[in-house]
Amino acid sequence: MTILDQINANKRKEIEASKKLVSISELEGSVFFHRKCTSLKEAILKNSGIIAEFKRKSPSKGIINDIVKPSEVAKGYSDAGVSAISCLTDTDYFGGTFQDLMDARNVVDIPVLRKDFMLDEYQLIEAKSIGADVILLIASSLSIKETHQLSKSAKDLGLNVLLEIHDNDELDHINEYCDAVGVNNRNLKTFEVNIDVSKRLSNQIPDDFIKVSESGISSIDAIQELKTYGFTGFLIGENFMKTENPGKACKDFIKNLGGQ
Repeated sequence: MTILDQINANKRKEIEASKKLVSISELEGSVFFHRKCTSLKEAILKNSGIIAEFKRKSPSKGIINDIVKPSEVAKGYSDAGVSAISCLTDTDYFGGTFQDLMDARNVVDIPVLRKDFMLDEYQLIEAKSIGADVILLIASSLSIKETHQLSKSAKDLGLNVLLEIHDNDELDHINEYCDAVGVNNRNLKTFEVNIDVSKRLSNQIPDDFIKVSESGISSIDAIQELKTYGFTGFLIGENFMKTENPGKACKDFIKNLGGQ
């Protein structure tokens, strides 16, 4: 069993427990539920293209930064000029919480991505209820049919969809309800990272979709090179979060990016 298999098995138990604790009608009663989601595509094309992540820890790196507050980091990222913020909400493996995302939502106007292992439509309603604009669907965790159904359900709720793929076999998961296609340079089965994955898959992703490169991006040069392959979005987490002041690190990075 891979790490991804373990996470998904745990997530399915978590989902069933959540359904018993919080009803759909309760989720729909949230103050965030009826707000209009902000467009991820427009934000990426209009601003820096950087999707900066709030992440406390990961299975591969352990604790990254468990001191900084999500509201402070989110405000710092927004002030730095990011296009969107990604917030982990998985607790067991990444140390994230719904409150982290809500804290970020309360201080920024840009799109906020609920980054989690989305396997059930209930989670989409959860995402809307905590103020997310975007949800992540991981092709490795879903069948093509499931990806299609969840993408459509997300759009019906007004959510943006970022579909994450890792290899050629997952290209068939791309569907009309996706707003962006992300290529994760980290293999979720082995956790090895290689940005050549993005380069290899770039010309196989239809140009109708925003292309986002995820993981292992830590330099301006890497972004400039990925742009030549058609990528306009870049998800960066550990590079900022491993510093004492992620917002400042992000601001310096984007300033240098704009200078080239």
